[in-house]
Amino acid sequence: MSRPLALAPITTPELAPPDTVTVAARTGYAQVGLRLLPSSPGAFAWPLASDAALLRETRARLRDTGVAVLDIDIIRQGPTCDPATYDRFFETGAALGARAVLLAADDPERTRLVENFAALCGRAARFGLMIDLEFMPWTAVRDLAAALEVLQAADQPNAGVVVDTLHVARSNTSIDALRAVPRRWLHYMQICDAPAVAPTTTEALIHAARSERLFPGEGGLDLAGMVRALPPDLPISIEVPRETLARTMPAEERARRALEATARLLATLA
Repeated sequence: MSRPLALAPITTPELAPPDTVTVAARTGYAQVGLRLLPSSPGAFAWPLASDAALLRETRARLRDTGVAVLDIDIIRQGPTCDPATYDRFFETGAALGARAVLLAADDPERTRLVENFAALCGRAARFGLMIDLEFMPWTAVRDLAAALEVLQAADQPNAGVVVDTLHVARSNTSIDALRAVPRRWLHYMQICDAPAVAPTTTEALIHAARSERLFPGEGGLDLAGMVRALPPDLPISIEVPRETLARTMPAEERARRALEATARLLATLA
């Protein structure tokens, strides 16, 4: 494969970080993402920033397997966000050798959102990290155009946008718009498939995104068009949570199938 492929944390959420690394190595991934902060109240996350033994074991697995950390997640930047409270999070990411931090914007007040996003980028830069804004239709940054407006206003050299194929489709972002994104703002993308017809409620959109995506090739999204619109060397994080399937299929098999499905798609584009 011509580009790094990463195992996203919500693809195998039951695996602790050391086991995520081991499974990634066994199934053929070059990179992993690790979740240090929850995406919503009560959602899963691993205490790598506070559990020294867990951090030590994760770093050992990374060293022993040669797997790298692509990103850590997730900052939910809401109205009360205090950028100064994230230094330990960034320090942990640097200790893991991560490249990027995933961020979702939940602050509806644009001036404050931009100021805090810029401040977070500044603090992350001290640890050699990029911050990548993920647009989602139910957040304060609903689509690609809104994300690029924030990046332009924040004007930070380590800022970027994450292109998630599901959110591209559900926000009606065009392939032409993807093609026009400046290269400096593209650090990695996330891939999955889904039915062509979107859910009709916000609650259903969120549930599908967090719990019930499809392996590439199983749905109706224009994955080939999206991938072709982006740089050919852009790393891909394979993000396919399958809550129902997970009841009967172990994490390692799901990780393997997700990788194989992505590899088949990429082979058709070569």
